[in-house]
Amino acid sequence: MNRLRALFAHRQHFQETNMQDRVDAFVTTFEVQGAPSGPLADLTFAAKDLFDVAGYATGAGNPTWASTHDAAASHAPAVAACLGAGTRLLGKTHTDELAYSLMGLNAHYGTPVNPAAPERAPGGSSSGSAAATAAGLVDFALGTDTGGSVRTPASFCGLYGIRTTHGRIPRDGMVPLAPSFDVVGWFGRTAHMLRRVADAFDLGSQPPIARSRLLLAQDVWELAEPATREALSPATRRLQELLGPAASVRLAEEPLTDWRETFRIVQAGEAWQCHGAWVRANAPNFGPGIADRFRMAGGIAAEELATARRHRDKARARLADLLGDDGVAVLPTCAAPAPLKTADETKMNAYRAAVLQMLCPAGLGGLPQVTMPMSLADGAPVGLSLLGPAGSDLALMEIAVRLEDYVMAPRSVV
Repeated sequence: MNRLRALFAHRQHFQETNMQDRVDAFVTTFEVQGAPSGPLADLTFAAKDLFDVAGYATGAGNPTWASTHDAAASHAPAVAACLGAGTRLLGKTHTDELAYSLMGLNAHYGTPVNPAAPERAPGGSSSGSAAATAAGLVDFALGTDTGGSVRTPASFCGLYGIRTTHGRIPRDGMVPLAPSFDVVGWFGRTAHMLRRVADAFDLGSQPPIARSRLLLAQDVWELAEPATREALSPATRRLQELLGPAASVRLAEEPLTDWRETFRIVQAGEAWQCHGAWVRANAPNFGPGIADRFRMAGGIAAEELATARRHRDKARARLADLLGDDGVAVLPTCAAPAPLKTADETKMNAYRAAVLQMLCPAGLGGLPQVTMPMSLADGAPVGLSLLGPAGSDLALMEIAVRLEDYVMAPRSVV
């Protein structure tokens, strides 16, 4: 735990004085001043290039998309909310093409550097937002999360990240992937920053933290590599010291591979509904993995999609029953640290398929999830997650703040 305190201390105090994009996080840099006062008035932020910013074309990680769409006439509500809270926007950040990946590799624009492990993938699809935050280029950054696009890069880059409750923050002015899963999220280097950013948004009321029931999601823990489980066990014990002993549960009554398949079909079907006409009309030059996924999406039959949506409804009901209004599931965010950037496409796709089993419950349930940078495995960051009932966004962030403060608190030497 001394090592954890050292990691937290380093992250809290690191901030570049002049913004130089040494990690290739930004598509374009510019400055938009926020309101003269507000809860975020002394902060800077970046926005993933899926969010509209007035006067700039939203590129969505693909040059054909950028060339076939006009500059935005207005800010996306999520961007406008941050500006209205007083923070300054410093630019737009890289994304996987149309957000349809988790690794952060872009065949057209390259791969942002993972500041925490430069030889490893940064994670995606919110790759640039994670890199910009981890490198201290901005105080926080907006991302989107459909199947893990905030949670994965946060875990890979040693950041706090939140996937918000589905529908809690408006998604207007944001390029969709699968609207029934898509949410706004953001990154911070500390839990306190993650929580502070929430003041820009109306996230509703918060249940008392003291009432939280901790649940260890055993079926998700079983998917993590041994080194990851070992690395995260001290933080799990600290959580139980704060909130009481955790009960062991299984999120799914069936194998999580079934939930992943349900997620995959619904995501693909909705992606084709959103973008199929544009793909047919423009024949975009997608990177290899993205091209394969859109080909698959185009083959999803209406009945297959309808069946998957019925299965999704069952999974959602299962999670709602398990969590109630006070349950907090504790689980590893990803199975292992980020894969090496030199891994071939087969290995990258295998990692993506494996980790989707761990990430899909939040999407299927429309639930908030906070990932916290709790340790290292094989010398690279791994995240611990809190998954809560719909509307518990603030409560989850408050638990993360309490855990961070607990880890950082001085301890007497016996």
